[in-house]
Amino acid sequence: MTQRYRLHYAPDNASLIVRLTLEEMGLPYDAVLVDRSASAQKSAPYLALNPHGRIPVLETPDGAIFETGAIQLWLADRHAAMIPALAHPDRGDALKWLFFLSNTLHAELRMLFYPELYTGPDLTHHAALRRGLRASLAAHLERLDAVAGAGHAWFNGDNVSVLDLYLVACLRWIALYPRDTAGWWDRKAALHLDALCARIEARPAAARCARAEGLGERPFTAPDYPNPP
Repeated sequence: MTQRYRLHYAPDNASLIVRLTLEEMGLPYDAVLVDRSASAQKSAPYLALNPHGRIPVLETPDGAIFETGAIQLWLADRHAAMIPALAHPDRGDALKWLFFLSNTLHAELRMLFYPELYTGPDLTHHAALRRGLRASLAAHLERLDAVAGAGHAWFNGDNVSVLDLYLVACLRWIALYPRDTAGWWDRKAALHLDALCARIEARPAAARCARAEGLGERPFTAPDYPNPP
């Protein structure tokens, strides 16, 4: 019998990617709310699980795992064929794009959303950083749209992959944040990414996640802010 996992989450945070993955795999888990309004991610009990104080953490029989891409890869290798297996010739291609999502796209989104963590309080520096990041992210998304249309089984293929789930969450956040410049990127111009959002949104796992985190009926094709926040 599969042991229940414990997912430490906050609504519409990176934990959404892990929740989507757990739901798609049909794995039992308990969702443990991390109250960001009280900085619970910086508390001693949470830092014992993730010393970096970021969300998510997944508690497993092998110990606590942090970093979204690492959690997805661990789950995929342990439970479901949502990424090519170790000996599969497509394994390297799938991994390089999974880590591109984690290390490059997601990391740049974090800088776009929280520029003060990287440049300090000067608003002029915030604006300059965001301008550069928007240009960089637009180029990344154009490349991802091309890969999504290339017919790979491990990305926007017939079966859902961990890359699909990672990317649709990122695309959701791009549509919503930063709030003062929401809508800066036109996803409708990226036909393959737009179709991917619609396909994932139609799945029961996505609907369950949307209900659990208050993301509305169209969390990926017509994103709105979570309620409660």
